[in-house]
Amino acid sequence: MEFWDIYDINKRPTGRTMKRNDWCLKDGEYHLTVLGVVARPDGTFLITKRVMTKAWAPGWWEVSGGAAQAGESSYDAVLREVKEETGLDVSSAQGGYLFTYKRENPGEGDNYFVDVYRFVMDVQEEDLHLQEEETDGHMFATLEQIKAFAAEGKFLHYDSIQAAFQGL
Repeated sequence: MEFWDIYDINKRPTGRTMKRNDWCLKDGEYHLTVLGVVARPDGTFLITKRVMTKAWAPGWWEVSGGAAQAGESSYDAVLREVKEETGLDVSSAQGGYLFTYKRENPGEGDNYFVDVYRFVMDVQEEDLHLQEEETDGHMFATLEQIKAFAAEGKFLHYDSIQAAFQGL
C-alpha cells in the first residue's frame, strides 16, 4: 500500500501520512504531487496521451507526473515519475525545479501542492520506454501544438503550468 505525506498550508510536513487516494484531507492540509516537463533542445516537448481506461481525463495529453510517496523528496519523486512513465533518466539533464502551485478542493479531502520541473535533454524515439498502463502514445510537440490541445480542453494542467513551456 502506498502512503503520502500530509503537508500544512506552508508546505511543511506535518509528520502524518495518508493512504494513496484516500481523500481524507481537512481544509488546510495537502499532499504533494510533481510534474516533469521534458524539453528537447529543438524546443519541442515530450507529451503523452492518457490511456482511455483512466477514470479521470482519459485520452487527454499531459506531461509526466504523480504523487510524492511518504518520505520521498519532491526531486526524487519527479525523477521516479518521469522514469516510470517514459523510461527517461533526467537526473543529469539541464534544468530542474521551476515553481509550485496549489489546488484546494474544499470539502473534498483532495488538496495538493504541485512542484513543477523542466528538464532539457536530447531525447530520441529509441530512448523512450512508455508505461503502457498509463500512456496511449506520445509526441514531441511544439508549443503551438500544446496550446491547441489546451484550447480544445484536452491538455491537463496547461493553465497552471504554461510558464514551464516558455523561455527555452
